[in-house]
Amino acid sequence: MAEAEVNKVEEIQELLGGMVDQRVKVKANMGRTRVIERMGVVKSVHPAVFVVEVTERRGRTSRQSYQYVDVLTGTVELFDPETGERIFTPAVDQADEN
Repeated sequence: MAEAEVNKVEEIQELLGGMVDQRVKVKANMGRTRVIERMGVVKSVHPAVFVVEVTERRGRTSRQSYQYVDVLTGTVELFDPETGERIFTPAVDQADEN
């Protein structure tokens, strides 16, 4: 991984560290045209992953873990639930802007 990418991963980790217990909308591309969108709360931040607790049907909750690299590449997108704005722009989109 290039040094710039490592710095971006650290930025994502720091940003999410400040968002613990805040609501987010997660959109995850699971492959084969399967995209999952869920509302949840950032529960914890670890060195390689972060955990989002989502409310399932019938009031059940589950915890989903995602990698920072997936946020960096755009496989996992995070949105502000109030405004719908993207919280972090994937590196792929940033490269297109240059």
